[in-house]
Amino acid sequence: MDEFWVFGYGSLMWNPGFDYEMRVGALARGYRRSLCVRSFVHRGTPERPGLVLGLDRGGSCRGVAFRVADGKREAVLDYLRARELVTHVYLERQLSVLLEDGRPVRAVGYVVDRSHSQYGGALTVEEAARIVQVSHGQSGPNDAYVANTVAHLKEMGIRDHWLEGVAARVADLQARTVAVA
Repeated sequence: MDEFWVFGYGSLMWNPGFDYEMRVGALARGYRRSLCVRSFVHRGTPERPGLVLGLDRGGSCRGVAFRVADGKREAVLDYLRARELVTHVYLERQLSVLLEDGRPVRAVGYVVDRSHSQYGGALTVEEAARIVQVSHGQSGPNDAYVANTVAHLKEMGIRDHWLEGVAARVADLQARTVAVA
């Protein structure tokens, strides 16, 4: 049987929630990490949606690939589908990823559905920062989600300049809000 791999680009990288045999850095070409999913529950509300990560078309994305034992394939897929497909804003896909040792593999990944009502599109750093700064949902403030993501990526040695730019701009906006108050 072929090896079963899962590609993570967001919280799945540091909080996979499933058993795996190997965890290795990986690159998905043709996709980029983006705050392109409107969050109406966890990081926002229907009146003031927040933004969470999606894997969107274009560019490339450094993330993590997990090799899962053959006997755990179905259980891991069940878990991932329950976690990632709640509102069906993500589509389950077989992605071509390049492991850090240069080996190409196929990995299950969850890509944003651009036709879904939660798809927020390609935002500028400024647009994303203004949304993130003021949004709050059941899982907490949107700015904490972005700052936590950037911190985890840095710990893992992954630079995401666009996302880092959003976090920096949010901090600037918050500093100005405090200074005005």
